[in-house]
Amino acid sequence: MNFLLAVCLAMTLVVTHMARSEPEFAKATPKTGVVGLALATFAILVAPLAVTFSVPRALTFIFCNNSRAGQGLSLSVLNLAVVIPQIVVSLQSGPWDWLMGGGNMPAFAVGAVAAAVSGIIAFTMLPSPPPDVLATVSGGGGLH
Repeated sequence: MNFLLAVCLAMTLVVTHMARSEPEFAKATPKTGVVGLALATFAILVAPLAVTFSVPRALTFIFCNNSRAGQGLSLSVLNLAVVIPQIVVSLQSGPWDWLMGGGNMPAFAVGAVAAAVSGIIAFTMLPSPPPDVLATVSGGGGLH
């Protein structure tokens, strides 16, 4: 999913470049091809974002249930682990974008590279789960 996220973030650069290269960029809405590519990019972006938003919380619930740890404290720590990097990126991307001439393109480029690097790290450094853990994971589920 990280590689798909990297491709989608890189596609935002392509869409922005296409929109800015149109002669009437400041006056009118972009051409249909630009709008279609933007909508397709964000439609594809739904999958990695859904995984990013749901899997860490689901894993927190599973590990807290198995270890009898408190779910509230664990979710609070997880929330801090998500929010603090977002704050750091938000504070740094504005001035950096301004230094690079304005717009969000530098921040999207850094995001695409970071997503690709994290995907490579996930494949090379994370251990494979033991076979007995894979056998106990059920395929079904629900919101209860």
